[in-house]
Amino acid sequence: MNTASPLNVAGLRKSYGDKEVVCGIDLALQPGECFGLLGPNGAGKTTTLRLCLGLTGPDSGSIRVLGHEVPQQGREARARIGVVPQFDNLDPDFTIRENLRVFGRYFDIPDSTLQERIPALLEFAGLSSRADTRIQTLSGGMKRRLTLARALINDPELLFLDEPTTGLDPQARHVIWERLRNLLKQGKTLLLTTHFMEEAERLCSRIAIMDHGKIISGGDPRALITQHVEPHVVEVYGEGAPGWGETFGRRHAERCEATGETIFCYTSDPAPLVADLDSRGDLRYLHRRANIEDVFLKLTGRDLRD
Repeated sequence: MNTASPLNVAGLRKSYGDKEVVCGIDLALQPGECFGLLGPNGAGKTTTLRLCLGLTGPDSGSIRVLGHEVPQQGREARARIGVVPQFDNLDPDFTIRENLRVFGRYFDIPDSTLQERIPALLEFAGLSSRADTRIQTLSGGMKRRLTLARALINDPELLFLDEPTTGLDPQARHVIWERLRNLLKQGKTLLLTTHFMEEAERLCSRIAIMDHGKIISGGDPRALITQHVEPHVVEVYGEGAPGWGETFGRRHAERCEATGETIFCYTSDPAPLVADLDSRGDLRYLHRRANIEDVFLKLTGRDLRD
């Protein structure tokens, strides 16, 4: 079994004009893992994916994908990669089955092989009964499942998934997660970008958080939570929350952050906070364990990004 890194990036840099959008990053994926690349809008994630696919040339650094130097051998590398883009680009003039067949021909896959693969991909996507349906009639969840199935037409070893569940309802999102876990069981390697922190925590064995073109932290999700944030979070809502945070929250929590009328109290001992809030009728609260979203917001901030 080949244990070489499916994707190895070292010292990668890319600028547009005077703005450096990828600033000397290093990445190394392990075979059979789901690796999450997280970051706010404009962090450089999509540019990084384009560089790794050989669609954009780097200013400096090295990229090796499945043993191929990219961008020099970008075509050879892409033949062994599956890509789920951020936005669906299915052909509306074709049926589900025709979309898979036409896409397979881009890889020069013989029709006889496609005939064998397509039924299994339709089953994987849960679309066997809709195979001859045109794209316009599909729900958003069906389109995303088809886009995922289409990315598997060349039986790739490595998949790039750019925000694969954006715009989906919770039910459709859980179906996509189940399909991705099945791919991991088959030994596929996944590189996932997402704005859903729960998605990263559920699927990824390792993550890297990217901001302003740099990797600012990375590792096992649970280890990152332990490293960066307190174990408990008490979220307090209501018009009086800011005042409560100043007079009580900051005295009994290691750290408090305010966003509008919500106060986030990070603490190792939530008991005093919860006891006080239970005695009040003017505030609502949620007590939960810390998660990757708390790490993400601590490292990248709560300000909106455009």
